[in-house]
Amino acid sequence: MSTLRFIARFRSRSLVPSLAALATLTIAAGAGAAEEIRYNQVELRAEVSREVPNNLMSARLTVQAHDSSPADVAAVLNRATAEAIATAAAFDRVKAQTGQTYTFPVYDRDQRLVGWRGQADVRVERQDFKALAQLAAKLQPAMQLGGITFTISPAQRRQVESELITEAVEAFRARAVIAQRALGGQSYRIRRIALDTGGTPPPRPLAMTRAAPAAVAAAAPPPVFEGGESRVQVTASGLIEVE
Repeated sequence: MSTLRFIARFRSRSLVPSLAALATLTIAAGAGAAEEIRYNQVELRAEVSREVPNNLMSARLTVQAHDSSPADVAAVLNRATAEAIATAAAFDRVKAQTGQTYTFPVYDRDQRLVGWRGQADVRVERQDFKALAQLAAKLQPAMQLGGITFTISPAQRRQVESELITEAVEAFRARAVIAQRALGGQSYRIRRIALDTGGTPPPRPLAMTRAAPAAVAAAAPPPVFEGGESRVQVTASGLIEVE
């Protein structure tokens, strides 16, 4: 009986050092985790931009028709747009496509159906402004110039963005050095960085005047267009840790 009591006491006492050691290890691990996040963390943002000449011009030309039936209106619109696409095909490197086409009924004051109206759009696009102006002038006897916009071509935008990405990262690092010195640190490390090109800005529209009669438009010389510039921007944002 005394032997059993001695074994029980021995076992209960032997657990005390183990529990104490476990608690010591837990405290030490917690202290190590706390040391890992003791450095100063700073959110930074740097933006760089460049004004780039617009090198892509888009023109919208419209044709309208009025007849007694929607089928006749559609036939006139389809013929006009097909001729415009064929004319544009004769110009080198011109991208042409049909736009919106719609018809609607026309009523008199007594709400009686008196006919149908319709409109169709053709959009032409090219980097050569002069050539596209000549095409627009050639199409204007049959169509009206509805609007012109200027943008940067996708290839040109990618090239400029690639250059600005390098500049944005350099600007981010320069701000990191400023933050490090302001906090009295010896060095810094980049924990996270993100680059944003900001998407594609809307095209620059050119205000259009009221369309002239067909006879006048046919005699008028091609207009001269100035594309202007668009801003391309890249932003670098992220987190640094100053040590």
